[in-house]
Amino acid sequence: MAFLQVNNIRISGLSACVPKQIDENANFHLFDGESYKNFVATTGIERKRFAANEICTSDLCVAAAEKLIADLGWNKEEISFLVFVTQTPDYILPATSPLIQDKLGLSKDCYTLDISLGCSGWVYAMSVITSLLNHSLDNEKNSKKAILLAGDTISKICSSTDKSTFPLFGDAGTATALEFSENATPILFSMNSDGASYQSIRINDGGFRNFVSDSSFEKITRGDGIESDNLQLILEGMDVFSFGIKRAPESVNSLLERFDIDKHTVDYFIFHQANMFMNEQIRKKLKLEKEKVPYSLKNFGNTSSATIPLTMITELQNELINKKLKHIACGFGVGLSWGSMYFETDKIVCSKLVEI
Repeated sequence: MAFLQVNNIRISGLSACVPKQIDENANFHLFDGESYKNFVATTGIERKRFAANEICTSDLCVAAAEKLIADLGWNKEEISFLVFVTQTPDYILPATSPLIQDKLGLSKDCYTLDISLGCSGWVYAMSVITSLLNHSLDNEKNSKKAILLAGDTISKICSSTDKSTFPLFGDAGTATALEFSENATPILFSMNSDGASYQSIRINDGGFRNFVSDSSFEKITRGDGIESDNLQLILEGMDVFSFGIKRAPESVNSLLERFDIDKHTVDYFIFHQANMFMNEQIRKKLKLEKEKVPYSLKNFGNTSSATIPLTMITELQNELINKKLKHIACGFGVGLSWGSMYFETDKIVCSKLVEI
């Protein structure tokens, strides 16, 4: 595993944007009363947001960023780095981050980067953007600022005839503001990946390994109530469950051990919001108190790379604004990839949830 320590960087603020459209899982056509109750008991997901056809992930992230930048009172000319992590970009090419730089009106000197990751994406992207910012040669320390955008519109690639994905995934975009701050508490990382298990979460066609063809659009029955084509998300549920309950606790424990962190001093453990049953198994393995593990699953579902910051904003907003807090975040999923991160926040800006 890869361990990293990044010094002199602090999180200044968080924001999130979700679509206005709400999809109630009670209305999902493949559920009857009993199967709906079982689904909610297992996943914790009662509803989620879904983006209209004309709204892309970048639109959600731009709205979140505009709100956060305004709330911080930042000068956009001082933002030196923009990283966008998603698996639902605007185009195959060009990359989406330069388009966002233009939409936000950031300087043409701004470094932009796309990262294609899902459930582990926010943690991975944090390791990248904090490292970039810490090594910036900008002489003006007060202009060493960065924005991390993370989100997905996974509903666009889920089959409405697949009960293993469609009621599970919601759409969201988030923005995390970071800046250089001498003597800030180090941000610590433990990172892993296992490409041998890539088939556990996948879309078969549409890339350059398997081009789009006529057969890509043919519906395939993959199980009871699970029907999708090869341009839609395929989730091997049991494989993902086994992976999550094994690797997430290992990752957190490796971080605690490598950096000699006393887990009892950590205020919150924010996990990728996979599903309630899986996440509760992870919490119990780590012997964490319920009060230290917040969930946003009920109202937003699994929002891929957005889940960690979205959970912080919707569940911890008041405390983030008013207190100094210690956190561990853990993301795990598609890739397969996973990672954990220790960081602190100190009365940061936490914007009101944006809806578009």
